[in-house]
Order: sequence, then structure tokens, then C-alpha cells
Amino acid sequence: MYNLEQLEKYTFFKEKLKDTELDWMLDSLTGVVSRPFFVDFVRSLIADGTPFTLGLMDLDNFKFINDNYGHSAGDTVLKDMSEHFTKYLDGIGLVGRFGGDEFLYVDFENLQYEDKKSFLKEMYESEAVVRRNVKMAECSPYVTATIGCATYPSDAKNYDELFTLIDKALYRGKTKGRNCYIIYVEELHKNIQINRLGTRGIYRNMQNLVRAFEMAKGLKNRMLSAFPTIKEEIHISDLFYTGTNGILRSVRHPDENYEIENLTQFMMDEIYTDNLIEDHNLALFSNYPKFLQFLQNRETEALLIVRIGMDNETFGHLIVAEPRSHRIWQEEECALLYFLAKLIASRISLGQESL
Repeated sequence: MYNLEQLEKYTFFKEKLKDTELDWMLDSLTGVVSRPFFVDFVRSLIADGTPFTLGLMDLDNFKFINDNYGHSAGDTVLKDMSEHFTKYLDGIGLVGRFGGDEFLYVDFENLQYEDKKSFLKEMYESEAVVRRNVKMAECSPYVTATIGCATYPSDAKNYDELFTLIDKALYRGKTKGRNCYIIYVEELHKNIQINRLGTRGIYRNMQNLVRAFEMAKGLKNRMLSAFPTIKEEIHISDLFYTGTNGILRSVRHPDENYEIENLTQFMMDEIYTDNLIEDHNLALFSNYPKFLQFLQNRETEALLIVRIGMDNETFGHLIVAEPRSHRIWQEEECALLYFLAKLIASRISLGQESL
């Protein structure tokens, strides 16, 4: 929780504290600056012409934590994240709670692109704030976040413009799969329309997938026809599939194929996800050296495997192996791949198609 000494270093808070109690300025749960005072603080910096970077952090899949571990665990995560974030920014900036699982931060030190990149890269890779387990008595959820940031005055001249830019950057991070940071760059992000980034409803996506799947003839062509819908909604670079013959094929590039092992015995469930591939995760594939080599050659960091099967019979698997992407797979993304796998399995089970 912020104290008087930490806040009085800033003229805005020093003046406010003359007639406002400290507790009124802080979020009661997390102890960081509450939204109204933090927004006013940012506006005061702009009025004074003080350069700074403003960022918006959104915890990934926070609803999952509340739903599965309870709201008490969710509160613990918020308090823990706030504590670590304020320590990471100590001496160079402040943190405020924007609402729910979102936090604003001001950084006075890292104003150039490379500096911002180094600051955020260290945050994500050192387990100082995110990409770490929050340990509690009965659970230990792995917590990640998505961040968008921009800088005053180089990117925007007023608060409304600046907030719009960090909002665009944040949403860009979400479309990339979350668990990442996006630094606003005008050439890359200027024309982003936030209302276009939201995904369609799961029913509409499944409807479009069925239409695309049924337009073509032959299983390879059906998957190729369905791929644009998958790519648009899940934002993946390619989709692979394998049967029980140990040949892995690319949907996007039908002539590409790789020799791997039969993965039938690997998966116990319908869906396997790995949000961050590291050495200890890769060890899971020690019995599948050819598949492991495929993952390493692609520099895979986000893996999603969906079983193609009916009842107790497995025909093969759909595989997403995204390179250099620490993304978090969302439930609706897994559902769409699962639905496609069932469309494929239904064709195979009827003897109409084969992988």
C-alpha cells in the first residue's frame, strides 16, 4: 500500500494531501492509487508538460480464477499483483487501479521505444510481476497479463488521445493471444479500430465454419476452406493435422509435411494446451523426438492440440504450434478448434473421408 512519503514526492499528491486523507486516495483492496485520483494525476502531468509513459495492464483470464478458486483467491491475486507491480515501478513511477482486473501505470524513466521494450521485457521474463504463480494455501494460479502503453508527448498531446492509444495497443495484445505487451507505434497501430477487434459470437463462428467446411470437396480442401475463419478468430499463422500414420501436414500449405510419431497415446483429454513452452515443458515430448524437433524448429512457444475422434476411436489430431508467441489460449478458441475436429471426425467415421 502506498504511503505518504511515496506520494508526497509528486506535486499533485502533495497538494491533495493537504485537505484529503491518504486512505481516500487509495484503492481499498490493493492499496494503489484509486482511479479518480490517478486519472487526475495523469491529467496534471500533461498540464505541466511532464513527459511520461502511460500503460494499461489487464490480467488475463481473471474470471477463470474467480470462477474456479473463488473471489477470495481473486482478491489475493489482485493484492499480490499490485504489491509486485508497485515494487517494480518503485522510484520511476506509480500504479493505479483502473477497475476490476485493470491497472494503469505511469513510468517517468522509460520514454523511448527501446527503453520501454527493455522495461517490459524484464517485467515479463523475470517473474517480477507477471508470468508467475501466486501461491495460496489451497491453490497456486499462474497469472499473466496483457499491457498496452504509449508516451506523452511523443505519441499524444492530451489525456483522451493518450488513453485511446493505450487502449488500441492493449486490444492489439489481446488479439495476439494475450500474455504480451504492445508498445504503441503509429505506423503499426494508428488505424486499429477497437470495435473491429472483438470476436464474433461462438454460434456465428461455428456457423461460418460449417459453411466453409461444406463448400469444398475432400478433407484437405475442406480444412483449407475453413482455415480463413479459424485464422481470423484465433489469429494463428498455420494449422497442422496428423493421422495415425505419423505424417504431419500443413493446412495452409498443403505440400508441406513432416514425419512425426503417432500422438494417439500422448493425449488423455480432448484438448491439450501449453501456454509457455520451456525446457521442462518440452520434456513431456521426450518419447516423441521427431515431434519435439518439429516444435523446436518452429520455435514454438504456444501449443494447442485437439483430438480428432469419435467415442473411443482416435483418427488423428489438429495442431497449432505458434512460433515466438507467449499466448494464452482462450476457451472460445479451444471450442472452435474442437468443433472443427468433430466436423472432420464425423466425415471420417462415416467412411466419407480420410486423413
